[in-house]
Amino acid sequence: MENSTMVLGSRGFIKKHEFVRAIIQCLYSLGYRRSAACLETESGISYKSTEFQLLESQIFSGNWDGCVDTLNDIKDLLDDTRAPALLLIFKQCLLEYLNRGEDAVALGVLRNQVSGLHVDRDKIHSLAKFMISLTDIELGKMDDSIVRDLRKKLLAELEKLLPPPITLPERRLEHLVETTVAAWVDSCMYHSSLNAVSLYEDHCCGRDQIPTETIQILTEHKNEVWFVQFSNNGEYLASSSKDCTAIIWKVLEDGKLTLKHTLSSHQNPVSFVAWSPDDLMLLTCGNAEVLKLWNVETGICKHTFGNNAFIISSCAWFPDSKQLVCGSSDPEKGICMWDCDGNEIKAWRGMRMPKVLDLAVTPDGEHLISIFMDKEIRILNMGTNSERVISEECPITSLSISGDSQFFIVNLNSQEIHMWDIAGKWDKPFRYMGHEQQQYVIRSCFGGLDSTFIASGSENSQVYIWNRRKSMPIETLSGHLMTVNCVSWNPKRPQMLASASDDHTIRIWGSSLVNKLQQK
Repeated sequence: MENSTMVLGSRGFIKKHEFVRAIIQCLYSLGYRRSAACLETESGISYKSTEFQLLESQIFSGNWDGCVDTLNDIKDLLDDTRAPALLLIFKQCLLEYLNRGEDAVALGVLRNQVSGLHVDRDKIHSLAKFMISLTDIELGKMDDSIVRDLRKKLLAELEKLLPPPITLPERRLEHLVETTVAAWVDSCMYHSSLNAVSLYEDHCCGRDQIPTETIQILTEHKNEVWFVQFSNNGEYLASSSKDCTAIIWKVLEDGKLTLKHTLSSHQNPVSFVAWSPDDLMLLTCGNAEVLKLWNVETGICKHTFGNNAFIISSCAWFPDSKQLVCGSSDPEKGICMWDCDGNEIKAWRGMRMPKVLDLAVTPDGEHLISIFMDKEIRILNMGTNSERVISEECPITSLSISGDSQFFIVNLNSQEIHMWDIAGKWDKPFRYMGHEQQQYVIRSCFGGLDSTFIASGSENSQVYIWNRRKSMPIETLSGHLMTVNCVSWNPKRPQMLASASDDHTIRIWGSSLVNKLQQK
């Protein structure tokens, strides 16, 4: 037998006996049974503990009294575990007695042994009902192969229930390795790669995994650019400007953007755009003006919502791409939900409805989040109609939701960005600082692989990037000459970011590695 006190590693944290046992379990789970058996023989270490091997032999031989004695003899086994394990044993025992027609024996076990277990009485009642419900057709029909399969199932359940070192947690070595890899990724400030992490060396991404360099400057707008947003499939970018136009850009295979359509029918500056989830339509929101729906492929306006008396502040889509919602800065107009033909489906309005500054629908369609009266956030559950209210201390200028519908961020004019969880488990937000925002509407976004990063514009002409787990920026991107109003991260290209500025330009940012390859 291998010396169980031997340790491995430079710091002596790993017990050799436990390590080898976990390797043997891993070999069995991977299907390398001969290799696992060979390692057991050579090391003198068995994957299964002495107690579990005894329990296994007793179960396969139908020695139920022996099983009960073995479980009762295991030291340091808590009653919260022992009782459920015994209940599993008795369930199989009773089933086999009834199958053989030994009803009196089964009844005796149920009365004298099962009823005394320290488990939830409902579980004992359920077991009794299960036994009574078995029909004559079901009983007596279980041959030896069925009985053996049920005993195997019982062993598997006990293996999950009994604690170490009696049994090993399922796929223990894989779990340990995966935990280590996850820790590498979590500690990597720049991780944004879809590639599997190699075990051959400790993982650490460089800053070339995120967009840090300008790869293209778009100059077609003739005035301040207020908003940018990539389509959900990452193949298009939409921008809106003080020049009263919105532009749809096509993202080419090489990462360059080219103009597809200029949308020119607004009379006022265009402050906001929103892609339908299927990316076939685009909404444009005129400043103190109407809302327009456009066909992305043709660039033709399909519908105009509201009128010049309906002042729209923001808009959003529901996941079916058939319904949309918009908010008004006019309290009497409130929030309206329409279909694509302009038919009103639902509305929230009235004298008590405050003005809406921004709103968004979670990608899963379950929540409508609205910003009211500068400092109030309302999260409406669309299924239950229940509402949760969050009050911020400083005025809010914008709202953005993560792609997994779990979190949202708001920009405040106190030069902070706050992240909240949508489920409402957090008592306070996670705060991000470092950028400048005091006067203007600045918009931020989630981005990168699994929404790992947050990006934001700033009044000092910079773009800031944070790792979501850190309060201070990991990158500051320079290039714009005036306030950066809005940023958008390409959801399908983790290394592509767009920023819109008062300097009349849109900058497309990419990784330094991509930029070097393009220059070559």
